[in-house]
Amino acid sequence: MSQPASILVVEDEQSIASFVSLYLKNAGYGVRAVGTGSQALNAVAAEMPSLIVLDLNLPDMDGIEICRRIRKNSDVPIIMLTARDEDVDKIIGLEAGADDYLTKPFNPRELVARVKSVLRRATSDRRIDEGDEIRHGDLLINSGRREVLVGEDEIQLAPKEFDLLWELLDHRGIVLTRDQLLERVWGYTFAGDTRTVDVHVRQIRRKLGDASPIVTVWGVGYKVATERTTAPAA
Repeated sequence: MSQPASILVVEDEQSIASFVSLYLKNAGYGVRAVGTGSQALNAVAAEMPSLIVLDLNLPDMDGIEICRRIRKNSDVPIIMLTARDEDVDKIIGLEAGADDYLTKPFNPRELVARVKSVLRRATSDRRIDEGDEIRHGDLLINSGRREVLVGEDEIQLAPKEFDLLWELLDHRGIVLTRDQLLERVWGYTFAGDTRTVDVHVRQIRRKLGDASPIVTVWGVGYKVATERTTAPAA
């Protein structure tokens, strides 16, 4: 029998860590919980988990710094927990490389559903061929190297930013709704928080500048035009 996926829960509030761990264990995952950033980094260095649930506010260092350090060496999925329902927290977390976020207080069943979706997407047999690349104007994206170039300049995108940009480029001329993008990029098969898509699009546009090919289709979703045009801001 294969080993269950391992989840590292990084949360200093013992009550939250306990019920999150309980729900994840009941869902069949192996769970380890730690309460500080240093413990989290040590746990990751010792044995990389399948996914990390990471609180934004920890006593010794914030989740943003932990996320950035992990992203230097790994694309392990990270779901960040934020204490406030403010876009600035989400933008900073997603920019640092988090795959998704939940705002406290949250339903633990939703967290389990998100974990299942993110892991299903991460381990899906559907893979982009390593030699594939897409060019759009000055923009070049290579799937094997997970590299994004604007002219000769390399642009650093977080993992889900890369996946979202690839999905839109791969469907040039087709409008994809936010729910479709949540399913295709994050693996959600339920109505998730579509702001996740909007925040990622905003980050891609900020990083790519005038080279961003993403066009907003108001009231529907996003698309990439079949020919290079300047994309309007959201």
